[in-house]
Amino acid sequence: MPAVPYIEKYFTASERSAEQMTALSEPPYHIDLDSIRRAFPPGSEPPPLLLDFAAWLTGRPWGSVGCFALVGQFCDDAPIVDGSLLRNDFALFLRLPDGSVVGSWYGAAPNAANAPIVVLGADGQNEILAASLEGLLAKIALRHLEESEFAPHEDTEDATDALADWLLKRLGTRHLETLTEAPTGLADFGRWAERWCRDREAFWSAHPTVIEIAEHLSAHRPKGKNPSDRTRFEVAIVGRQFQVRVLRCGRQPIEEAALIEPLLCDLRDEMWRVQPALGLWYSMSFALSADGRIVPRFDYQTRPMINESPADLVQARTDLLRAPRPGRWVPTWLAAP
Repeated sequence: MPAVPYIEKYFTASERSAEQMTALSEPPYHIDLDSIRRAFPPGSEPPPLLLDFAAWLTGRPWGSVGCFALVGQFCDDAPIVDGSLLRNDFALFLRLPDGSVVGSWYGAAPNAANAPIVVLGADGQNEILAASLEGLLAKIALRHLEESEFAPHEDTEDATDALADWLLKRLGTRHLETLTEAPTGLADFGRWAERWCRDREAFWSAHPTVIEIAEHLSAHRPKGKNPSDRTRFEVAIVGRQFQVRVLRCGRQPIEEAALIEPLLCDLRDEMWRVQPALGLWYSMSFALSADGRIVPRFDYQTRPMINESPADLVQARTDLLRAPRPGRWVPTWLAAP
């Protein structure tokens, strides 16, 4: 006789509650505590309340207290220019379906305990969601974020009342409403993010090595009149391995590869000297505009493909020995024996 799932064994269809039926039909929340721990800057750890919330959320149907995944990520992949430079300024622990990310912003607080919770929006809407993690969870429980992904999904049983009850006990308070009040004096996060992106784009537009790379690639500039047209490239450097591809009818090699290889290697070393804790990036992508401007994005974590094969581990470990990183910033594929 085949094994019967726990709920199937002890509840017939007529006896199941609406919550149990929802649990059967809806997938649970995606929770990755290891990625969350890695997302916090070296020397800091996720607050106990976040870990306790993850435990409370485990196994509950997705959408019951909002539509999100409790997953950490570096700001390298966040919708902000040069996010890798901001790893010590953010601890991103929550991801929304549209690619927006949520987490603590340490750049506005003298210490981690006072860090506001912000969203880096995929559509450019960057704002402070709450003055603290307690405030964010209280807003979710009280449904103050109704016009967002933090509202319960219409097809899932609402568990915000259960979250409110848990928070009252966990925080030892009688009134969650007071936690949702925004203190005065918080920085304008939207304005800060806009200025950061503008300054970094200007930095790369004027960077002499990037300008020289763009000159070598001038034959690839878009020919159309649409100012938003871009020609996209991907670069991988791991030890002595090097590859550059243009994204045109797939990934195609380019004739200028030998000309720009030393420039890209010099740029890689220059960036390491400026931010030694990040180590050496393994890949970068960039778009070349019709006016010759380039704004690159760097990837320090993903193992790139070179000549259709994963980058050589020996070469990658040579890079790591030359440019060591904090343990939690070493990619899992490289840290594994």
